[in-house]
Amino acid sequence: MMTRSVHPALIALAVLVFIFLVGPLVIVVGAALSDTSYLTFPPQGLSLRWFENIFEIAAFRRTIVTSLQIAFISTGIALLIGIPAAYAMNRYRVQLPGWLSTLFVLPVLVPELVLGFSLLKSVAVQFTIPIYISLVIGHTLLVLPYVVRVISASLAGFDFSVEEAAVSLGSPPLKTFFTILLPNVRSGVIAAFILAFITSINDVSISIFMTGPGISTLPIQILAHTEQFFDPTVASVSVLLMVLTVAVMAIVERTLGLTFLAK
Repeated sequence: MMTRSVHPALIALAVLVFIFLVGPLVIVVGAALSDTSYLTFPPQGLSLRWFENIFEIAAFRRTIVTSLQIAFISTGIALLIGIPAAYAMNRYRVQLPGWLSTLFVLPVLVPELVLGFSLLKSVAVQFTIPIYISLVIGHTLLVLPYVVRVISASLAGFDFSVEEAAVSLGSPPLKTFFTILLPNVRSGVIAAFILAFITSINDVSISIFMTGPGISTLPIQILAHTEQFFDPTVASVSVLLMVLTVAVMAIVERTLGLTFLAK
């Protein structure tokens, strides 16, 4: 059996792409572990004191909790809206107007800065809605298109005749939805949750307009800290966010398997 040799230029290109993708991560991790009082790479000495510094700063502790709360709440609301919306658009695609699917992707089509300023002007200023609730509304609008699109893609391969058969045999429509349809699109729901949660917790463009006195999110606190200090604390926070993302994916892999999400 003959084996084809790989061209050296292709190997070099692959190595460059790998360095381009992994290089920034190595720099951030190295800067976070540095023992110096300023950002530097390569690290001069190794220390975990900047990770401890994150939890010693009250603003970071507070914004971490706030970001997690808003991410969970906004993702949950987006799922409650997005699952029925995706179901309706796939189940009744002939009866529903075509512009309805476009309506759910408008927050993605509109630049986030424009969306954030619009929400500030309408939600926070005009209707004087509290800052925390305004943040939840903004993040829900941000992640809703991702939820609808991911679940719609999962529903595209579902045979709705199975649902009709269950109803014809006497199963109530609501019970059919939860026992027949939802288990078949579980992978899409989990993928939508992961994507929406990570998008919400890393958002800057909307949060920078919607935050206010006493309430902020972690990315905004990182920006505020960078304006005043040049220590490796920011790099340590970035490493924690990377670890959180890897942990979520590891939990999914251990419980369901990443191949499950591809179904």
